[in-house]
Amino acid sequence: MTQYVGLDVSLKEVSICVVDGDGNVLNRASVPTEPDTIAEYLAQKAPHVERVVHESGILATWLPRELERRGIPITCIDARMAHKALSARLNKSDKADAEGLAQLARTGWFTKVHIRSETSDKVRALTAARERLIRMRKDLEAHVRGVLKTFGIRMGPVLKAQHRQGFRDQLAEAGSTDPMLDLVAQTMIPIHKKLCASAEALGDELMHVAKQSTLARRLMSVPGVGPLVALNFIATIDDASRFRRSTDVGAFLGLTPRRYQSGEIDRSGRISKCGDAEMRRLLVSAATSLMTQVRRFSPLKSWAIRLSARKGFKKAAVATARKIAVILHAIWRDGTEFTWTKEPVI
Repeated sequence: MTQYVGLDVSLKEVSICVVDGDGNVLNRASVPTEPDTIAEYLAQKAPHVERVVHESGILATWLPRELERRGIPITCIDARMAHKALSARLNKSDKADAEGLAQLARTGWFTKVHIRSETSDKVRALTAARERLIRMRKDLEAHVRGVLKTFGIRMGPVLKAQHRQGFRDQLAEAGSTDPMLDLVAQTMIPIHKKLCASAEALGDELMHVAKQSTLARRLMSVPGVGPLVALNFIATIDDASRFRRSTDVGAFLGLTPRRYQSGEIDRSGRISKCGDAEMRRLLVSAATSLMTQVRRFSPLKSWAIRLSARKGFKKAAVATARKIAVILHAIWRDGTEFTWTKEPVI
């Protein structure tokens, strides 16, 4: 007898519901959120399970990996689509949600969510840690600048040399004018120095990882794309075969316009901003670098400059970011590199 299982996952407990091919409930239970416990229960109560379904959520990356290692046919489904089906029930509870997920597993009315590999998540953790340190450093600098302005001290621009030593020098100079400001300086300077050094160390590690990756080096052949953009793109996409067409990557990253069509109404809005916001920011940064910093001619840069003249810089940067994402996926899929062409003679 074929069986289908729904898992309503929370941090501490998992509600399990087992149904047969006709939708009849066979077993229910609540067990701790431990892969071994879940696998043991399914082995006893659902030995002929065909599909196990759970919603995407905070544990949607770790739990499927662990259950797959234990031979469980686990499938993570889109929580937004599951919510529309589960919200039709009059009463909401963990048991009811587990049963609803089991029925979705039986009917197949769901959208499967891709679970990234552990390697990709490690790279994302490294890049996210670096980004967080940089934000903490910026917040600290902004706070100090704001505090000193109340005393009439306006700090000047700071260069990147020696981990932004100029900021710490100006803060120490400001501290010499007042004992209270000196206490602030003595507290903030070591923290600022540590944040800068730690962010730099993570950046060096990312550079090393990019140099060791053949795929990352090929992606970095695209103008404007550096190690950080290449590694983030690899970690976000994870598997190039997920997309049948390279143009689908732009929509996946939220770089295509929203569309509303109903009857005679058909309008396009701003970009959807779906998917990973950090990856989208990095692609726009790469597009901006291409349009303002890269001097070497390429059809991509020429297209971006012409578009900027017609639509404005910001819209052109977003459109160029989408095109860069499409090119990166095509290079990944085809095993090629970016082709530079000579500047045409006028």
